[in-house]
Amino acid sequence: MNPNYPVYIVSKGRWKTRLTSKALERIGVPYRIVVEASEREAYEQAVGSDKVLVLPEEYKQGYDACDEAGEEKGKGPGPARNFCWAHSIYLGASRHWVMDDNIASFNRLNRNLMVKVTNGAIFRAAEDFFDRYENIALAGFNYDFFAKAKEPLPAYVLNTRIYSCLLINNDLTFRWRGRYNEDTDLSLRVLKAGLCTVQFNAFLQEKATTQTMEGGNTAEFYAKEGTLPKSQMLERLHPDVAEVVWRFNRWHHHVDYTPFKRTKLKRKAGVTIPEGVNNYGMKLVKTHEPTQHGQGNH
Repeated sequence: MNPNYPVYIVSKGRWKTRLTSKALERIGVPYRIVVEASEREAYEQAVGSDKVLVLPEEYKQGYDACDEAGEEKGKGPGPARNFCWAHSIYLGASRHWVMDDNIASFNRLNRNLMVKVTNGAIFRAAEDFFDRYENIALAGFNYDFFAKAKEPLPAYVLNTRIYSCLLINNDLTFRWRGRYNEDTDLSLRVLKAGLCTVQFNAFLQEKATTQTMEGGNTAEFYAKEGTLPKSQMLERLHPDVAEVVWRFNRWHHHVDYTPFKRTKLKRKAGVTIPEGVNNYGMKLVKTHEPTQHGQGNH
């Protein structure tokens, strides 16, 4: 039980840690990993040449960083994400998954239990939900630390930001932009266009906290300049709903998503909602490998 749509990881400087690729390999989900040309050999030695795609230089040269720094700083993961989008269209796919490279595991939250999954069934279930509706632009899994197993939560939340693990409708006219906060910017642009986003609480990603791992944007941006520039950029791009705030001893952005809560899902003509519960073959099995939440694998 694997995803129908292609899966991409965008990675930089993390061929040794490779959290997301290792997590996908453990559950048998095929993927491609997009890397810088200078790091190609290191990644090929780590995962095999068949999984590695090199980011073409033109995707960086033509990228809209949404600031005046130009080539003085790296442009973040946006160019690689746009390449993933184009590559999936080249393959003939109508959707694609794109993920950060610091996701340690994928989990299911059900009946007050958060457990690791051992195959790609949650990806297939998310795709099937996505494909029932005509106005979903983005979907993705919530962070495990935002979904507490002992708190009542809906299976999904509509019209909020989608971070780090995204299922994207390839028909969108939007593309990634911005040196920072490109996830939030893309989420806001599709919401302002009257489309929906779906953030699953039933399916979760165990993601390393920003700035806690070497590689990626940590050394390139945050270690040098902190988090203020990325928050300021989002406020500049979306002053109607975003503002810079000081929380937890660093600068953050705060976004008001309430203006978009009135947008409802539109089911495709002829599509009916299945009756009963479809667990996609998943069974709860206790193993000897506990998760950080104290439960076994699923």
